[in-house]
Amino acid sequence: MTEFSENKTPKPAPASGCPFGYGEPLTHEAQNVAELPALTRGDDGMYHVHRFATAREVLRQDAVQQAGFMSESSQSSGPQLTNQPVLFAEGDHHHDMRRQTAKYFTPASVAGYQPMIAGLADRLIAGLVRDGEANLDDLSLVLAVEVAAQVVGLTSSLLPGLEKRVMSFVEHGLDSQPGAAQNMSRGRQTLMQTNVAAFFLLDVKPAIAARRRKRRDDLISHLLDRDYSDTEIVTECLTYATAGMVTTREFISAAAWHLLGHSELRADYVHGTEKERHAILHEILRLEPVVRTLYRRTTEDLTLDGQQVPAGSVLALHLTEANTDPDVVGDPANALCPMRPLPRGVQAPVLAFGDGHHRCPGAFLAIRESDVFLRRLLIWNDLEIVTPPTVTTNETVKGYEIRGFKVRLGQTRGDHAKT
Repeated sequence: MTEFSENKTPKPAPASGCPFGYGEPLTHEAQNVAELPALTRGDDGMYHVHRFATAREVLRQDAVQQAGFMSESSQSSGPQLTNQPVLFAEGDHHHDMRRQTAKYFTPASVAGYQPMIAGLADRLIAGLVRDGEANLDDLSLVLAVEVAAQVVGLTSSLLPGLEKRVMSFVEHGLDSQPGAAQNMSRGRQTLMQTNVAAFFLLDVKPAIAARRRKRRDDLISHLLDRDYSDTEIVTECLTYATAGMVTTREFISAAAWHLLGHSELRADYVHGTEKERHAILHEILRLEPVVRTLYRRTTEDLTLDGQQVPAGSVLALHLTEANTDPDVVGDPANALCPMRPLPRGVQAPVLAFGDGHHRCPGAFLAIRESDVFLRRLLIWNDLEIVTPPTVTTNETVKGYEIRGFKVRLGQTRGDHAKT
């Protein structure tokens, strides 16, 4: 029995006075989750989890292991590593790695990145002011990659274009669903190997060399202190790139789309306190989780929602559905209601950052950098959408991709210069 059964925690009261009850999510079709069972067995052989309580129970289980983000295929076909990347690792190694690297993502550490993030955001928006228009998804990519690069230590690249090299891993990546058929033609395999080699030679290897000479307060320095090999370091950097940089990029675009589309929400965001702004971003993320599906494989027999799930089974956790479970978030579950009442122990993004020992370590950093950039962007009253973006699915991260999101400033550049 989960802690959110009716015998333990009452259903929260409906969100009263919801100020932004307009909302269908932008990047998917909303469902009435109240009509869905907690767990179903699909024709694909996987067990599909639709409700919050069961999804969180799975994520907190010791008897499951990571099965998404190419973890299983990487471990079976990739190089044999003494130290698995933190995204794939389990057990004591994983817990130790999370404890050791938590210092890079604490609120105090993130506050130390604030001047860097603010300076970068100002530079990107200055470019928009100068040019009059830009693709917002391009700006968010540069922001997400450069911020994460500071934390990881990818700051000694031999050539510009780190963001393009990072995106090559997901744009030309494989389907991360466990057991999915992969189109691994010789040409595609060669392209992937070339992309990894370019990332290593141009970005990772120079960073390693610089930190061998002098350690810095970043992840690569920490990995060198733990005697990670070059192969293990580049693998860790790849996981941070796909799991961190790429997802933050997409969320910034999704949040901007919501905020630009609704003037009252935008005004509340721009003029709100940091707590209020973060509440709005958390609520957008609840409705628009960048990673829509997490996968776990059971290592022993489990009982979930009264059903027996055998060891070795794959569980697909549908976060878009779990995040709009009315038994947890109240009604209206699909509306955008910042600071909605939630049961004790449930955070505002619900499961958008995951839960349990694989919960996203960079959650606070992602919200902070998004807020710094978006507030600076949206304070320009004449900012408007030129071309609404197209939304597709990225099968590597099992999330949405927002592209071609063109925005412009309505005044002339000369008028902006006088502002």
